[in-house]
Amino acid sequence: MSLETQVMEEMKMAMRAKDEALLRTLRAIKAAILIENTSGKSKEMTEADETKMLQKMAKQRRDSLEIFTQQNREDLAVKEREELAIIERFLPKQMSETELTAAVKKLIAEVGASSPSDMGKVMGVASKQLAGKADGKAISEMVKKLLAQV
Repeated sequence: MSLETQVMEEMKMAMRAKDEALLRTLRAIKAAILIENTSGKSKEMTEADETKMLQKMAKQRRDSLEIFTQQNREDLAVKEREELAIIERFLPKQMSETELTAAVKKLIAEVGASSPSDMGKVMGVASKQLAGKADGKAISEMVKKLLAQV
């Protein structure tokens, strides 16, 4: 089932249940899909495109949440937390830190990286192979940490 179909079905249920947070988030996802479809690329959205779009939305919510928390705006932070939780339901399961460490160690060995100056080589491969499974920032930090130990 495509993301758009899934969102539409959940929107119907959210309207019936009068779940304001769910409805607000689903409308945001639907709007993002609509913008992507009418951007003039004339190709159907793939699952990878959908995942990338959802990750972008989740990152925006995390960034906003961090700012609102720093500014003691709990009223706004609550909305961001709700939306982030709903968006994450549509994303693939994220890797745990131990899984990420193992995957990055394997990639470092495959690439043959031996110093922090090889970070670009490792990141190129890691960001492609781990796309959707881990946050780019987390991948970068793990590569940096592991290359410093080599």
